[in-house]
Amino acid sequence: MEQLQLFIPLIVFFAVMYFLVIRPQQQQQKKRKEMLDNLKAGTKIRTIGGFYGTIEKIKDDELTVRLAENVRVRMARFSVESIVEE
Repeated sequence: MEQLQLFIPLIVFFAVMYFLVIRPQQQQQKKRKEMLDNLKAGTKIRTIGGFYGTIEKIKDDELTVRLAENVRVRMARFSVESIVEE
């Protein structure tokens, strides 16, 4: 019984860490994966580097993004930070 009492604080600590750190991080990763999977041509995005642009073409994990008139860049899909809502 005494051994169980020694482990109770440790068990409570891990439970709190799970609900405060691990679970929210897993949910964020899931949302990001869904966002990256749902990208399509014409979507306005912001990149991790802070550039705003519009997706013109998607090929596997590579995007062609128009940043300005006659300025297009090829980038990896994972470099998209977020979708810009109008």
